[in-house]
Amino acid sequence: MKKVINAVEDVVTDALAGIAAAHPGLSVDIPNKVITRAGGPTAGKVGLISGGGSGHEPLHGGFVGLGMLDAACAGEIFTSPVPDQMLVATKAVSSGAGVLHIVKNYTGDVLNFQMAAELARDEGIEVESVVVNDDVAVEDSLWTAGRRGTGATVFVEKIAGAVAEQQAPLKAVLDVATDVNKRSRSFGIALTACTTPSSGKPGFDLPNDEVELGVGIHGEPGRRRAKHAASKELVNVAVSAINEDLSLAGQDVLVMLNGLGGTPLIELYVAYDDAARQIAALGGRITRCLVGNYITSLDMSGFTVTVCRLTDELTGLWDATVNTPALRWGI
Repeated sequence: MKKVINAVEDVVTDALAGIAAAHPGLSVDIPNKVITRAGGPTAGKVGLISGGGSGHEPLHGGFVGLGMLDAACAGEIFTSPVPDQMLVATKAVSSGAGVLHIVKNYTGDVLNFQMAAELARDEGIEVESVVVNDDVAVEDSLWTAGRRGTGATVFVEKIAGAVAEQQAPLKAVLDVATDVNKRSRSFGIALTACTTPSSGKPGFDLPNDEVELGVGIHGEPGRRRAKHAASKELVNVAVSAINEDLSLAGQDVLVMLNGLGGTPLIELYVAYDDAARQIAALGGRITRCLVGNYITSLDMSGFTVTVCRLTDELTGLWDATVNTPALRWGI
């Protein structure tokens, strides 16, 4: 194993120190592993918090900033943050208007955020939660009850973040976050397993001529193994699974072709072209898109396709100004 690290046990804290050094617009509480916007909460604004295990960068710390999150909690590699971290973050962003927790549907994340919300309410902070569960590949597993939360997390954080910047009330921010989640679906495909720094070896065995269809972002098994094939065939599996669950015909859609950490951008553009052709053939109209690494799985080679059925309102919120390390436009 070759990793650009100093010591296995310091990977997360060293990375947080690097985020602090690279992005002066963020405030990084390294002992608590919490990233917030510098300058504290904005009066009258709902605070948005998310978090999860490290190893998925830029999620979530890369999406802290104007137009998206107010704070992110970083767990150890592929390990949920603990409730105490989430409580620290909740208190740090609370301005009196309430706080929304954006939670990927993994059992550890859900339980810990629930506990943090209860602790925050005990201190007089109004907290609501939205659980993102967009992955159509599998339902119920050792890691989740129901569908896993993956790519739609970025859509929820961006669009709900835009509503919060308008100083809308907590219920309005919750409602739009819930709507975006309902309108979004994802499907991931792995060409290789990822290697965590602590293990020093791939997280699962995948023969050189096989791929994992429907892989989770922590390397969880998908629907089935299959022989490696051309991009258009692999993308067709993902797009077809999404369309079967949520029809794209006649819809304006936002599409994210997301790399899992180890796939070159040139290959992601090949896959995006295939996705665009297939969505058009199904009657969908891509009006907004992202191509690149937004939710990774360390060094896993592969991609996820995430699609959201847009409305005019949601399109406007997507286009609203955002200024974070990983997303930036309208500045």
